[in-house]
Amino acid sequence: MRTGDLITLDIEKPAAGGRMIARADGQVVLVAGAIPGERAKVRIDRIGKGVAYGAAVEIEQPSPERRVPFCDPECGGTWYAHIRYGHQPSLKAAIIGDAFARIAKRPDLPPVPVAASPEFGYRMRARLHARAGGLGFFHEGSHTICDARSTRQLLPATCDALDRVMAAIGTRDRERVEIEVSENVDASERAVHIELDGSPSLRGSLDAVAGVTGITASGRNGKLHLLTGDPHVTDTLAVHGARVTLRRHVLAFFQGNRFLLESLVAHVVEQIAPLSGPLVDLYAGVGLFSVAAASVRGVAVYAVEGDAAAANDLRANAAQCGGLVRAIHAPVEEFRFERAHPPSTVRVDPPRPGMSKVALQRAVALGAPRLVYVSCDVATLARDARVLGDAGYALQRLDGFDLFPNTPHVETVAVFDRRA
Repeated sequence: MRTGDLITLDIEKPAAGGRMIARADGQVVLVAGAIPGERAKVRIDRIGKGVAYGAAVEIEQPSPERRVPFCDPECGGTWYAHIRYGHQPSLKAAIIGDAFARIAKRPDLPPVPVAASPEFGYRMRARLHARAGGLGFFHEGSHTICDARSTRQLLPATCDALDRVMAAIGTRDRERVEIEVSENVDASERAVHIELDGSPSLRGSLDAVAGVTGITASGRNGKLHLLTGDPHVTDTLAVHGARVTLRRHVLAFFQGNRFLLESLVAHVVEQIAPLSGPLVDLYAGVGLFSVAAASVRGVAVYAVEGDAAAANDLRANAAQCGGLVRAIHAPVEEFRFERAHPPSTVRVDPPRPGMSKVALQRAVALGAPRLVYVSCDVATLARDARVLGDAGYALQRLDGFDLFPNTPHVETVAVFDRRA
């Protein structure tokens, strides 16, 4: 097999990252633009160590799940744009199962349920880039700008508001600009952060941008400037009959899917062990799960967050819980739980690379009878699940939430109980 070859392949199953697995004379070929069950003519683009990469250029036997892609699949990571949305959750369930079979060495798991989402306008947070007059996402593997509007991840009103922000900035500042946008569930509040190459001097032109309720900016030195309005947005969520109000800064991490937010939080709160001790919430963010757990279950929470912006919001959001939530601004690796008895549950929600070795060791050392792991990357989750298994934790259940429609990403919640 050589680069540039055209070969006909039977597509077998999905792989993490968006491509599909096929085999040519026993060699694995990862194919873009295909669907399991199809026969496709594939152009080999490159050959790596033990695996080849290709793209489907002709579908000889199409799947009934195929549709005309609504955008360039290399824009916004929409690698599943050619797949009917109703079929995507089953592909993501297969990806979760495969990762746990290969990496966690758990081939015995039953099929994983994956909750579906409306596929368009779901995204509440995004980072976009402005280069030479264009604003959008980076095209896969490059710094070329592609149109974020075409991906349909953002609401049309969000795209309109960002266009107005860029028009207000003016062409002199558009050579290299980064834009962060964060909005609440009903899009009644929308905050924008502008990151410039030089020093921010935009107050006069950005005082009133329609559809934007707050704007901050920073320059090379990283110092944050409030230009107008409020840099926070606020939501009130209904979780098991409780009302949970959360503010978050435009730069603070938050779960990004407006449609599945409440059901994800409700599910995680349900997994908290009976109240034999407090909840330790590692990578607590602005307190999404901490405040919900305290409000719904009445549990005391130690909420640990290392990011300064999120930690400020965590402290503010914890105030509504009558002292049940203790907000701790510290890296997870440095947290010390100074109580005689272990917590009832440890919940973790690490970034995409998963937990560091030290963080995972600290979480295990807490000795909680239950550990709930929320993950946006199933490969690192499966890696950490194997470590937890070796440390005495048994996997009890896996659930998926399709927070990222039309992409290969899936949010996974894993529940582990310590073996007796």
